Amino acid sequence: MTATIALVDDDRNILTSVSIALQAEGFVTRVYSDGEAALKALVDNPPELAVLDIKMPRMDGLELLRRLREKSQIPVIFLTSKDDELDEALGLAMGADDYIAKPFSQRLLIARIRAILRRTDLVAATAQGEEAPAAEAQPVIERGPLTMDPARHKVTWKGDNVTLTVTEFMILETLAQRPGIVKTRNQLMDAAYQDDIYVDDRTIDSHIKRVRRKFRQVDPTFDAIETLYGAGYRFSDE
Repeated sequence: MTATIALVDDDRNILTSVSIALQAEGFVTRVYSDGEAALKALVDNPPELAVLDIKMPRMDGLELLRRLREKSQIPVIFLTSKDDELDEALGLAMGADDYIAKPFSQRLLIARIRAILRRTDLVAATAQGEEAPAAEAQPVIERGPLTMDPARHKVTWKGDNVTLTVTEFMILETLAQRPGIVKTRNQLMDAAYQDDIYVDDRTIDSHIKRVRRKFRQVDPTFDAIETLYGAGYRFSDE
């Protein structure tokens, strides 16, 4: 089935260019220029995924997500400005699945959309008692207090849930698969950003920082992700 992607942004240039790019990849798109116009449509006729700008007049993306989450759990990607860490944190706490900073690569956005839709399909299949596709099936990872269930995109630490974006999940999964082994930034970028998408290696540092922050919200003593300066990162389950 062809996935429908809703785009909500007050910048019509972004709406047009991203819509064309998504349609070229086989998606169906619906576009809205403000949050108020989008809310009823997203609830009454939910798409498979919505991409929301945060900074919009009348109703911004955060308020739109808050109201949307009262009635729908459709996946959401936020478009943010580079310095809006507070907005990113609020959005993720409210139930966004991922975020991408403007200006952004359309290839990166499409890759994130595909990754979230794959995860969503797996969650739906397992919730209905179906088997995940063989190519996607992955065992649960248990490393000390950490448990990761790739099929359900679920992470717990000492039994407490930790909500990660798709990108953060992939980075942590790569580290946790081989505890004690150092992973370079390039290796983590390859795991998190597929299809030869280029990102600055500082992006990985930012994701690691956010992952640590999320774990420390449930356990202030969390120190399982170690930095080896000049080398990369590793996961320790000791």
